[in-house]
Amino acid sequence: MGAAEPLRSVLWVKRQRCAVSLDPARALLRWWPSPGPGAGVPGAGACSVPVSEIITVEETDSHGKPHGSGKWQKMEPPFAFTVHCVKRARRRRWRCEPVTFCGADEQLCHLWLQTLRDQLDKLTFPVGEPAGVRLQFASPDAVAAEEHALWGHGKRWEVSVQVRVRSSAGSSFSLTCGRPVRAVGRELFLALRRTACRPKRLLVFINPFGGKGRGLRIYERKVAPLFALAAISTEVIVTERANQAKEALYEMNVDGYDGVVCVGGDGMFSEVLHGLIGRTQRMAGVDQNEPRAALVPCPLRIGIIPAGSTDCVCYSTVGINDAKTSALHIIVGDSLPMDVSSVHHHGALLRYSVSLLGYGFYGDIVKDSEKKRWMGLIRYDFSGLKTFLSHHCYEGTVSFLPAQHTVGSPRDGKPCRAGCFVCRQSKQQLEEEQKRSLYGLEGSEEVEEWKVICGKFLAINAANMSCACPRSPRGLSPAAHLGDGSSDLILIRKCSRFNFLRFLVRHTNQGDQFDFTFVEVYRVKKFQFVSKQVEDEDGDLGERGKQGLRQICSQHPSCCCSVSSSSWNCDGEVLSGSAVEVRVHCQLVQLFARGIEESP
Repeated sequence: MGAAEPLRSVLWVKRQRCAVSLDPARALLRWWPSPGPGAGVPGAGACSVPVSEIITVEETDSHGKPHGSGKWQKMEPPFAFTVHCVKRARRRRWRCEPVTFCGADEQLCHLWLQTLRDQLDKLTFPVGEPAGVRLQFASPDAVAAEEHALWGHGKRWEVSVQVRVRSSAGSSFSLTCGRPVRAVGRELFLALRRTACRPKRLLVFINPFGGKGRGLRIYERKVAPLFALAAISTEVIVTERANQAKEALYEMNVDGYDGVVCVGGDGMFSEVLHGLIGRTQRMAGVDQNEPRAALVPCPLRIGIIPAGSTDCVCYSTVGINDAKTSALHIIVGDSLPMDVSSVHHHGALLRYSVSLLGYGFYGDIVKDSEKKRWMGLIRYDFSGLKTFLSHHCYEGTVSFLPAQHTVGSPRDGKPCRAGCFVCRQSKQQLEEEQKRSLYGLEGSEEVEEWKVICGKFLAINAANMSCACPRSPRGLSPAAHLGDGSSDLILIRKCSRFNFLRFLVRHTNQGDQFDFTFVEVYRVKKFQFVSKQVEDEDGDLGERGKQGLRQICSQHPSCCCSVSSSSWNCDGEVLSGSAVEVRVHCQLVQLFARGIEESP
């Protein structure tokens, strides 16, 4: 039988005679009831599963019980094999469903086993040295030309080199690097294996203290059995202190891993994110403290097993906080590119952000809640109510560079979903902009038009994603996109408590959150914020600012009072700094996810 020829047989499924078909060209397994002679044609009761969503295939008895040995052995009639595949349940949950196929012919069952396993092997890149990877360039002189551009005149120049490779599984992969292409062979091979294929070895960090302290139990009971079923080997590290995962990723040799999995909340994910980004930039010789530096994308994908209190990143990328669903996305090798924002203060990197960067209201909440950890998760509700009643506003200047490369807008009502067209198209347009700038075909960012807004703000929020969670299913910015190279900048100006409450309530319903006169939203790729306090200090007007503040508070003691400065809420962590510079780095990291799927 040719490799591309469909395999079709009549087998038994749940005591029902069924026609079973495997089309290698379409990578699709189908079966349907066939009570009469022959296979017949698929009807309304036909079932199908893509090969990419088959977890494993194993030799079993007619009841689905696997044999004790992993090696083939003589079957006993009736002969059977079980396909473990993904089944979609309610509310975007995934489950592992076993389907057992039985037949009277032992050789036929072995043929099905071998064929399905061959199909699954194509989804896993071979482990080894990059001897089988071939690089193709636009011209024979491309290698020499690129190396000269990088190392010409006795010093290292920063240019972008893009290499496109097509894997044996039929998926394409591109790598942009700032090093001679001959020195990137092994890195290219490892990145291709990790980005385009199913993982076979994972590094797992577990936070046993986050959320309700159930991280280790969730992993052992729900995730580890699925990894074992898929023959994924793991190295598990249970963290004992803050930043342990970040420090470990800086020091460990991660070449043998296909991805990093974090079991915990958003804080645990942030640790892994900072560790991988920091390690990648250090190895590439990129200075993270330089706000204008072009960061190198991380080759390792990150998997998130939700076990925290909010799990905003997982909810916004998968659509549900469910450990089994996230584990199955990791097993099938899903890949989702995601933007990352860098936050700098006076030429020093403060932190990276992937979800919410909030000043004012959300910054005050996280700062106050840090003092009340003894209250448990209820501290967020208490601090939220306290901050709302305080009703502080903050004066400052926001300047931003609009994201002209994006094809969407914050109010177009088009949320980011699996296979998002906006993210793909925006990425391509951003790359074209960078190429034109690199070759001097258009002006650089220094001459691009920045917009400046001054005033008093209750909150300044920058959302790289929708920031959805169970309490706010649509999030702070429902149309924000995960990989379009931009952030939605939301400015909430000074208003009454009642109007601000109306705005907050919109986060929990289907209303337009931005349909208020005191709310402005912009899609940006860079922005800066300087508080009035810093402006006064820089202008040697500190004393005048204090007098103005006292006058406002004395005249309007019960209204929205200006306060000198707030803190930043950076993905749930407190950042101090009243003057920051934020830049969005397009698709800097990859997650084991595929985006939120549309409900059937």
